[in-house]
Amino acid sequence: MAENIDTEVFRERHKLKELRIEHRDLDAVISRLDKTIASDQLQIRRLKKRKLVLRDQITKLESQLIPDLNA
Repeated sequence: MAENIDTEVFRERHKLKELRIEHRDLDAVISRLDKTIASDQLQIRRLKKRKLVLRDQITKLESQLIPDLNA
């Protein structure tokens, strides 16, 4: 039973790491696109929305992995 919990925590931590990397990469892409004169504003908006979705997923995973201090 404890092994299953450890495996699940490992998977969640790995997923969290992947989401953070994707979020950071999107930030870099958005920053580069914002600096170009002929930037596609629709594409930038879509990337920013995706970045927000990632931020929400990261926050959710972090809250699952960090025990509630008030408990």
